[in-house]
Amino acid sequence: MPTDDLPETFHVTTDEQLRAVSSLTRHRIMAVLRFEPATITQIAERMGLAKGSSSYHVRLLERAGLVKVVRTRKVRGVTERYYAMAARSIVLPDPGEGGPDLLMRHAVADLEAAPADGERHVGMAHLRLTDEQFTELGARLAALAHEFRELSDPSLPDASLVFALFHPTLRAQSTEGDAK
Repeated sequence: MPTDDLPETFHVTTDEQLRAVSSLTRHRIMAVLRFEPATITQIAERMGLAKGSSSYHVRLLERAGLVKVVRTRKVRGVTERYYAMAARSIVLPDPGEGGPDLLMRHAVADLEAAPADGERHVGMAHLRLTDEQFTELGARLAALAHEFRELSDPSLPDASLVFALFHPTLRAQSTEGDAK
């Protein structure tokens, strides 16, 4: 089943949904389902999980509405269910000032778990931009990510793109502390 008929976005709004996406294992299961449906067995094999563990995590995602059964078939008297994402992308609530950003935590965990000898493109740039430049850069990054998502081929190896464009809060230097 292609992902063409999926809604573009799913907004996480409930505590149950937030708990479901908070797990790194469930985040990775959703990544497996991003481009093509898979069975519990296929998910377990791809992730190196036990089938029971895979089934538990998929059930939690399904109960939260993040994944859904898109196809079933009978195999030796057993109904095999194929799961897919409920939408092309998941939108998380803003964590608020100082709150943990789950998406960034998952991205860092995935980067740390990636093979060290694999090709990586990781960088950070500190910029000084006008409000208009800031908005333009955000739009261009989103458009570039969308362009390459459209080119994605499920038969190719996974690649993750994460970007964060934000105005950091700089802590005010205490002149009292410097004087001591």
